[in-house]
Amino acid sequence: MPARIPLILDVDTGIDDSLALLYACASPEVELVAVTCIGGNVNARRVAENTRAVLELAGRDDVPVVLGREQPLAKALQTSTETHGPRGLGYAELPPAHRALEREEAAVRIVDVARERPGEVVLVTLGPLTNLAVALEREPSLPNLLAGWVLMGGAYRGPGNTTPTSEWNIHVDPHAAKAAIQGWARRSSRLPLALGLDVTEQARFVPEHLRHLAIRAGAQPLDATAVGREPVEAVGSVAENAVLRFIVDALRFYFEFHAKYDGFYGAFIHDPFAVAAAIDRTLVRAQPVFVDVEIGRGLAHGMTVADWRGLTRQPANLDVAVECDAAGFMERFIERVGNLAASRSGVTR
Repeated sequence: MPARIPLILDVDTGIDDSLALLYACASPEVELVAVTCIGGNVNARRVAENTRAVLELAGRDDVPVVLGREQPLAKALQTSTETHGPRGLGYAELPPAHRALEREEAAVRIVDVARERPGEVVLVTLGPLTNLAVALEREPSLPNLLAGWVLMGGAYRGPGNTTPTSEWNIHVDPHAAKAAIQGWARRSSRLPLALGLDVTEQARFVPEHLRHLAIRAGAQPLDATAVGREPVEAVGSVAENAVLRFIVDALRFYFEFHAKYDGFYGAFIHDPFAVAAAIDRTLVRAQPVFVDVEIGRGLAHGMTVADWRGLTRQPANLDVAVECDAAGFMERFIERVGNLAASRSGVTR
């Protein structure tokens, strides 16, 4: 592997995807090769607009952004604007990005990069798996060309967050999830690392974390205190820092959603955790297991069925995270994104 870890992020930007983008941009170990877009939290074209705007906010308008499939493989696209806001970034508003979308299709870009740099690039999927399923159909040897695959998706030891049994990313396109997991297993004995709700929901980001991040970014103490209360409020030096203002405005919407539906004023920041684990596997402990995805109708639609007892006698096809260092991840997130915000403190929107 190169000194830095080349990553492709496949996103459906959303609030937590935007935080994952900021985390990747703030991590010195990461070479962000490309970002591919898929419909999920919002439609794919809005995802592409959000993604380019967030990268530009982070000072990374050099990163190519590629549009992927606009519909799931076999069902109509379902979006989640009630969770992420009508434009996908909560209350945050960003100016349109200057860099245009790449002309290539996302699945083509994933395959091309993997062929150009065999054994180097890690794919991190933070949304529905449609782009990966298409890429595997185009190039079945993709698992042997990539250095690895890390996915945020699934509920392996507990309930779903979309239906009683299904997690959002899998629910949006379960056919793609099934095809991607099976297609990878056919070609590679290296198991993808899967972070499901079981571990990502241990990463609860609350106003006190936001206060520490603001201080790290150089906000005045009284202004930082304002984002440590309920409801959070971007004032003074926080509002003047473009990255901090974005984070506060995006998370304020997310906090309100979780207060209404999950009983706490804060947010699960699933996607940055997956990026962090792709950079440093010691943040999680994983267990190999055979997983299938239910594509039939009914309450189990989109369920990630994990055979923990080995009853099917099928070989493991995922390395599922079962324990995590949520506190360690949270410290890294605050440090890295806070430093990024400090470095961008003079940037206006």
